[in-house]
Amino acid sequence: MKLTACLMGASALALATAAHATELEVTHWWTSGGEAAAVAELAKAFNASGDTWVDGAIAGGGSTARPIMISRITGGDPMGATQFNHGQQALELVEAGLMLDLTDVAEAEGWREKVFPPSLLDACTVDGRIYCAPVNIHSPEWLWLSNKAFEEAGVPVPTNWNEFVAAAPALEAAGKIPLALGNQAWQSNLAFGAITVAVAGLDVWKSVNVDKNMDVAAGPEMAAVFEAAANARLLAAKSNVQDWNQATNLVITGQAGGQIMGDWAQGEFQVAEMVAGEDYTCLPGLGLNTYLSTGGDAFYFPKNDDPEIEAAQKRLAALLVSPEVQVAFNLKKGSLPIRGDVDLAAANDCMKKGLEILAGGNLVPSGDMVWSPDVQNQAQDLLVEFMKSDMAPADAHAAWVEILSSGI
Repeated sequence: MKLTACLMGASALALATAAHATELEVTHWWTSGGEAAAVAELAKAFNASGDTWVDGAIAGGGSTARPIMISRITGGDPMGATQFNHGQQALELVEAGLMLDLTDVAEAEGWREKVFPPSLLDACTVDGRIYCAPVNIHSPEWLWLSNKAFEEAGVPVPTNWNEFVAAAPALEAAGKIPLALGNQAWQSNLAFGAITVAVAGLDVWKSVNVDKNMDVAAGPEMAAVFEAAANARLLAAKSNVQDWNQATNLVITGQAGGQIMGDWAQGEFQVAEMVAGEDYTCLPGLGLNTYLSTGGDAFYFPKNDDPEIEAAQKRLAALLVSPEVQVAFNLKKGSLPIRGDVDLAAANDCMKKGLEILAGGNLVPSGDMVWSPDVQNQAQDLLVEFMKSDMAPADAHAAWVEILSSGI
């Protein structure tokens, strides 16, 4: 009887698993070593639940992947799920009725009570309905330093951006690239944003980007930011790599002193088996203004006429926000979880710094949340031109103010 009962139980489990065995193609732009390790945790959890993750990685970063993803969705060839950043990137798709409403999942799982900060779920909400599942908090405003590079240059590891700039001559004399910066457009934009808060401070950033105060945008604090960005482009003059993770590798191997990059760089250091605080140093807010911007990644689920696929989409949405997946994914990704009730005892020194800042509430929204995609794209084009040319800081500053003014 016991054997029969076991066989019956096994058969029932097999039938239940088969009933939920649905393939979902998931598109994203996580292709570096650290990113691939992190996304593998999502796939493993989804496959273990009985469904099948069909990986649709698109190389080249978000700027390459997003147009492809949007074209497929608007062209009638939707994937099961797709990554976007928090903010307005998918707003037009939601407004066009092309994205699945996840409000029932969010309510059943208690997302409003668990997701922190609340702005992450607010960024998924349109007209009171929830359309995405946030998976992490990424902040781009970190300075990553090679302890080896500074040791070989005979100078102490800097504790802030000003000390880093002052150490540049010693790095160059030792044959090092002071600042690693890839040639992808978004990297120049990210570096400028990080320098903005580090040099001008949180109040100026909020006045410009949240309050849309163009007098402050045109003022002396932002003029100083453009001067600092001009210094950064000189420090990065010999950085001849393309992708962000190639620039990170220059830091990992001690060929470069540092890199301004988001906390996802941690994933690359972990893959290289480097220890935070020993092999490398991380400075949130470039060591000048310690804060986090609450951007990151979320998954949206394009509408599909197949009820089985829709059911699988909702299962995946719930899974992405679950405590176990939040821990497994974010420890590999280098990002922070979107819920505060998970155990991150295994976090390294850099992640602990981020968690302390998050707990302290020293936060700003990401640029994706405060400016339209059009304004962001125009500003990015300008900043890339500035960082890759000899454009005068004052000229770039004036053009930047004009672009922001057009978006008010």
